[in-house]
Amino acid sequence: MAVDNDNVTSGAGSDFGGHLPVWRLVVPAAIGMAVVVWLFHNEFSIQVWQQIHFTSRVIICIALAWLFMGGRDFGLMWRFRTLSDGQLSWKQAAKVNFMCEFTSCITPSAVGGSSLGMIFMHHEGINLGRATTLMLTTLFLDELFFVIACPVIVAVVPYEELFGFSRHSGFTIGLKWTFWVVYALLVVWTLILFCGIILWPQGVRKALVKLFGIRFLRRWQPAVVELGRNMEDASRDLRRRSAMWWAETFVATSLTWTSRYLVVNALFLGFVPGVDQLVVFGRQFVVWVVLMVSPTPGGAGVSEWLFTEYYGDMLSSAGIALIIALFWRIITFYVYLVVGVFLAPSMLSSKRYKSRKTDNNNKLKK
Repeated sequence: MAVDNDNVTSGAGSDFGGHLPVWRLVVPAAIGMAVVVWLFHNEFSIQVWQQIHFTSRVIICIALAWLFMGGRDFGLMWRFRTLSDGQLSWKQAAKVNFMCEFTSCITPSAVGGSSLGMIFMHHEGINLGRATTLMLTTLFLDELFFVIACPVIVAVVPYEELFGFSRHSGFTIGLKWTFWVVYALLVVWTLILFCGIILWPQGVRKALVKLFGIRFLRRWQPAVVELGRNMEDASRDLRRRSAMWWAETFVATSLTWTSRYLVVNALFLGFVPGVDQLVVFGRQFVVWVVLMVSPTPGGAGVSEWLFTEYYGDMLSSAGIALIIALFWRIITFYVYLVVGVFLAPSMLSSKRYKSRKTDNNNKLKK
């Protein structure tokens, strides 16, 4: 029996079908702020704050950090428009982008905004089946960027400076192990996506279904079957794409991630201009790879702690690290949490969304 993709919604999006639970907003913000307060209580002193002068250079660099974050949003909107062949307007691409980021803020980092991205694109008029195909493509492009860029960073930035601290410290050893284990998993997952959506979708689908036929994995088999179907749909779409189309989407992806990392470079340039900017940039790759396995919503708490510990050896005091970390999280996290709080109700209460949801429910009842 054929399944109409327009009538299927992800179970993950159930919270977005009605009222968004308040705890999904409060928990990530509370965790992040609690860690910030705890770190400030233990590490911060008024003398550190008195040493910081908001000169024209500092203000310009903070503005530059916001500009880089704008470049990141532009890259994502550009990619959404390219992937949808212009079906999404710039305004619609912006709404999808902000909602995906909002989802990333209120879900564990391992889940991310992609888990509901197809729902948001479907809301903007794209067939849910095609929207799922597009989100698989964005996932592949993101992972491909990391797989290619990380070895380049490791080759360019001195290894000991990349991970910081002494060779035998527990933090450095744990950071290295986490980074390389997560990177290895990324390589494997990227290969699966490449084979599944481009090279050999039928074979990958059959292999996954067989693997998840094992008794202790059988509970996830229905989801894997659906993933296999989506991979085949994505493959049919992607195989007809030109080299220029692939180049454009990858450039947009590279702009997105590079701009996100340069936010920290801008903040360091303002507060501690003497540090090695290449090392600051390279360490952002390590931070974001490690945050991929963060169990907290949006990496809340883990991000603040990891940032202050990881960049601590480049700064004169932990207090300055906390101030930079706070600006970093405001620009890259809290602003999306606030925007999402105001944007989500307007999207979910729109006439188009309500009528589509009613039609889907009526069809399912039949």
